[in-house]
Amino acid sequence: MKETEIEKKLVLKVKAKGGIAPKFVSPSYAGMPDRIVLLPGGVFAFAELKAPGMKPRPLQVSRHRLLRSLGFKVYVIDGTEQIEEVLNGL
Repeated sequence: MKETEIEKKLVLKVKAKGGIAPKFVSPSYAGMPDRIVLLPGGVFAFAELKAPGMKPRPLQVSRHRLLRSLGFKVYVIDGTEQIEEVLNGL
């Protein structure tokens, strides 16, 4: 399964829960997560999507650590089976 397929599934699942998951593009700050997950009630998290078995690059790990230190939730998702678990945890 490709990363793009997992990403599409995430977007659909978030939409089904009444939220949005816009693509997060930060040209001047590389390594940021792929998507912002915004759910009803002000629920907010970042999602890094990877192909099955793939891991974030060192710069991405650094950015995830920074975001977490600021109090944000950051999830690395490398399979569609993880999506529901992540969303239920929010």
